[in-house]
Amino acid sequence: MRARGITYDTGFFNGITSTHEPFNSEAVRRDLQAIRDDLHCTAVRVTGGDPERLELAARHAADLGLEVWFSPFTYELDQAALLTLLLDCADRAEQLRRAGARIVLVTGAELSLFTHGFLPGDTAEIRLNGLLRRAPEVLAGLPELPARINNFLHRAVVALRLRFAGPLTYASIHFEGVDWAPFDFVALDLYRTKETAPHLRSGLRSLKASGKPLAITEFGCATYQGAADRGAVDIVEYEDGYPVRLKGKYERGEAEQARCIAELVALFEEEGVDSAFVCTFACFYLPHHDDGQPDLDLGSFGIVKVHPGGSEQPGEPRWVPKVSFAALAASYQEGS
Repeated sequence: MRARGITYDTGFFNGITSTHEPFNSEAVRRDLQAIRDDLHCTAVRVTGGDPERLELAARHAADLGLEVWFSPFTYELDQAALLTLLLDCADRAEQLRRAGARIVLVTGAELSLFTHGFLPGDTAEIRLNGLLRRAPEVLAGLPELPARINNFLHRAVVALRLRFAGPLTYASIHFEGVDWAPFDFVALDLYRTKETAPHLRSGLRSLKASGKPLAITEFGCATYQGAADRGAVDIVEYEDGYPVRLKGKYERGEAEQARCIAELVALFEEEGVDSAFVCTFACFYLPHHDDGQPDLDLGSFGIVKVHPGGSEQPGEPRWVPKVSFAALAASYQEGS
């Protein structure tokens, strides 16, 4: 692969809090240096809902020589507000590009779930749960979804290219039916499940048929036994926007997470994927506990375990690697 990457969350805002608190510039730089030096990544996809945080992380990454995928990931905006934010991000990304950064602008992520106006449902939770439960009122919106998504993306690309002179893409979900003609990369968030595993190789070949380079903007699994067969299923329960417990009892499965990631990296290498980004470096909002409190890290897709305090404590690191950290490092070093 040309770009061996990982996602780095600068904070997904749910209207109450964000998934990266506290957000500290020096800690972010140290994380990104570990991504370059210890994981042997050549690229990082910085995600989140705050353009200033995205720019800060992107500047650190560019200074470290990483290719940057500048990727706003927003929550419950309408389409007009989303376009305004994307234009702001385009200006920031163009400044970085002109300063010498290798940078790709991602024009949003999974818009059908997290943006008003593409699928029925007043909230992201209603839309996502409706799809998982196959609720008729949400499924009714699927036939019109590609037209709605592409109408917005086509308008966005025209406006963004007036401000950003680098490559563009969009982090899609398979059912959105994106028209890739206006973009420089085909890009997909791809989570393997027991049902889809037999079809992954043929699916990748189909995605490459356009002739454009293929990016897998998310892949991986959580850290419990059985997670590798369940894809992006979230086992964390929330109250008032905050994670509080797991939806049932689970056993830690670090080795399984590591195998899943290594197998997918090998598959992407074999099939000529251009760029791939493990999801994710850390879920800062899902700390690891071994003191009897709910171990939210079992539901984390991160390849590090985060200290419950969220930042360095005296004598304690901010995070410690999981088994998947070493597995990813070995996979990327082998492919370099």
